[in-house]
Amino acid sequence: MIRSIVLSSTRGSANTIYLYRMSKIKTAFFCSNCGYESYKWTGKCPSCEQWNTLVEEVITKDNKSVETDWKKHSADRDRPDRKESKTIAINEVLSSEERRILTEDAELNRVLGGGIVPGSIVLVAGEPGIGKSTLFLQIGLQLKGITTLYISGEESEQQIKMRADRLKAKNEHFYLLTETYTQTIFQEIKKLRPQLVIVDSIQTLQSPYIESSPGSISQIRECTSEFQRFAKDTHTPVFLIGHITKDGTIAGPKVLEHMVDTVLQFEGDRHYSYRILRTLKNRFGSTSELGIYEMSDEGMRGVNNPSELLLNQKEDPLSGSAIAATIEGLRPLLIEVQALVTQSVYGTPQRTVSGFDLRRLQLLLAVLEKRGGFHFGVKDVFLNIAGGLKVEDPSIDLAVLCALLSSYEDNALSPHICFAGEIGLSGEIRAVNRIEQRIAEAEKLGFEKIFVSKYNQKGLNNQKYNIEIVGVSRVDEVYQRLF
Repeated sequence: MIRSIVLSSTRGSANTIYLYRMSKIKTAFFCSNCGYESYKWTGKCPSCEQWNTLVEEVITKDNKSVETDWKKHSADRDRPDRKESKTIAINEVLSSEERRILTEDAELNRVLGGGIVPGSIVLVAGEPGIGKSTLFLQIGLQLKGITTLYISGEESEQQIKMRADRLKAKNEHFYLLTETYTQTIFQEIKKLRPQLVIVDSIQTLQSPYIESSPGSISQIRECTSEFQRFAKDTHTPVFLIGHITKDGTIAGPKVLEHMVDTVLQFEGDRHYSYRILRTLKNRFGSTSELGIYEMSDEGMRGVNNPSELLLNQKEDPLSGSAIAATIEGLRPLLIEVQALVTQSVYGTPQRTVSGFDLRRLQLLLAVLEKRGGFHFGVKDVFLNIAGGLKVEDPSIDLAVLCALLSSYEDNALSPHICFAGEIGLSGEIRAVNRIEQRIAEAEKLGFEKIFVSKYNQKGLNNQKYNIEIVGVSRVDEVYQRLF
């Protein structure tokens, strides 16, 4: 902000005017948890109600338009689908299917809703070292005939070249740019005119219109805003790779997730060879899709049949194990639930879970105590979803309950049985959606019997399946049939 101070003095008959120009540094306080902006410091954030999270940052912003470079860039491209902004009645809008860019990665196409949408901006977040840079470098190298610009603020050209050589992929239309200054980046974009832009990572970029340091809340918001306007004006898809905090949330303000079109979470356990790409937000498709990759020396390989990977291959049946038929997005999955029930040594029984909601486990244990008469109140209970998956589908309840009963009785279940059902508080087994897909997946993998809710059998044609479908209605009925 520029302030002008005018001082005048009289010398004889002439007036002398002195003009001083004084700049003022403008600062604000941002919440490091939610991104709330305040012009004064307060002990508690008014938005998220967290204490001592407001941090002062310099936000002096130039009045010059930050859109000049790509406005010229988009005008020079003479795109047929470009139009001027004007008010239009909704009845005059022509409905047409969105054109998408299909990649050679079927898993990425699935989580994006069918391919990359031109003009979309996608945020990809994950833990450090999980494989985000490797995955999108590989995807960019596989896109033949599409000019791709890979912008890196963390690695040099030599480091990226070494990773590309390891991936054994070559693409003459793939270009690198190691730069963190957004003004320089958009000047290079204007020269190259890429059809796809990958930014690694958004936390390393710095805008000349914000005077705070890279990675600060105001810088992340401003840089994302510039790329958002660029993507919408030029119909160029942009992938922003982001960091996460120590509690697992995406680094930066919460408004960052609202600004982008799609949010993808890249997760996985370092002790396992596969990674999971999960959709958290998608304006162009389903928000519950799941992509599974297997990490190898030659990069990320999409897993076409994840059920075979997630099921534990063992020769002898062991107690405390049950197979659940679940659905993630449009994909049916069969996963293994492992439970261990032991006598409690301490005064308070332990409840330890991995990949499952702890409160949901306590609910199921209460149902078994009240409706089944099983004394889990004096037992330590440990529950694990094999493979490191995190499952939120309520249809896994029946498999969890059967795994608990199997470990409680120390009686192994048949490895050719799977389960799909939700447990109610009164001990009833509720119906789940898309039961036909679950049954078909279990049949394809060679299971002989599947337990479902009897309410799911209404309108279900059992004759077209080669697997036995057992309908049950209550918890005690399941126990009698199994044990």
